[in-house]
Amino acid sequence: MGSRGTEQELCRACSAFKSWAKAQNTAQKQEKVEASPSKNKSCPLDIEELGRSSWNMLHTMAAYYPEKPTKEQQSDMKIFFYTFSNFYPCHTCAEDFQKDLKEMPPETQSAEKLSQWLCKMHNRVNEKLGKPIFDCSKVFERWKDGWKDGSCD
Repeated sequence: MGSRGTEQELCRACSAFKSWAKAQNTAQKQEKVEASPSKNKSCPLDIEELGRSSWNMLHTMAAYYPEKPTKEQQSDMKIFFYTFSNFYPCHTCAEDFQKDLKEMPPETQSAEKLSQWLCKMHNRVNEKLGKPIFDCSKVFERWKDGWKDGSCD
């Protein structure tokens, strides 16, 4: 797992859109940001949208992972997470995830194990960012089956 370099330039995938736009240092771009809707769906993702989308995809993938995966599936999933961490667009996030992977390698023995491992990894990030911790006993409700109160039906 190699580092993506020490890019000092603020990239859109590494910051909130307004911070990125402000770093561009042009009045014209700043005026466009202030005049345009903050969540234009045809614009590139900022760090918050990228993170939210990535976590949702990863959790959903883990929830639908086989309960009894083959050795090849287990190996492929481990490789996926290491590869994902090498190519994640936010280099700061990628490097942090790589460190976490060294401390807590993927548990790919079953959908339950993988989902719980990923929830713990996500909660590590949430804790670092000062965000609420998710109750890992609810991963399948959140990303596969829907809430028990029927609100997803």
